[in-house]
Amino acid sequence: MKAEGSTFRYGDNVDTDVIIPARYLSTSDPAELAAHCMEDIDKDFVNKVQSGDLIVADKNFGCGSSREHAPIAIKASGISCVIAETFARIFYRNAINIGLPIIESKQAARGIAAGDRVSVDFDTGVITNETKGESYEGQAFPAFMQKIIQAEGLINYINQE
Repeated sequence: MKAEGSTFRYGDNVDTDVIIPARYLSTSDPAELAAHCMEDIDKDFVNKVQSGDLIVADKNFGCGSSREHAPIAIKASGISCVIAETFARIFYRNAINIGLPIIESKQAARGIAAGDRVSVDFDTGVITNETKGESYEGQAFPAFMQKIIQAEGLINYINQE
């Protein structure tokens, strides 16, 4: 399994309130959430994001509330993977549960710039910055997590089993 695309770059402590502002939480429709994804931190995100693109951030991505709306908005916007130095624990769990691939890598978080073309091999955890010709080590997804992501989330995975 692999992800590949251009990157959007953010810093430390990107919280769920800027990923999907609370004023849009009256819906759980993924398309509606995607239309407002990241708008309080990056107004141009929804106009520029392409299917397959990636988000790269520093420490504690997804901190704040435990709402599942945040990873749903990111996934529905077309983001194929989020790379960060670290993730908030509940965001990490919610992301995997809804089938959004996320990977921790301090090297990648520090080496990737906005707009870089990046690929991620989920089997090996290798993150390749095609723009800079650099590779970074990330944590490979265990087989069961890859199955959950391929099934588009935990509920679908359980239903398939």
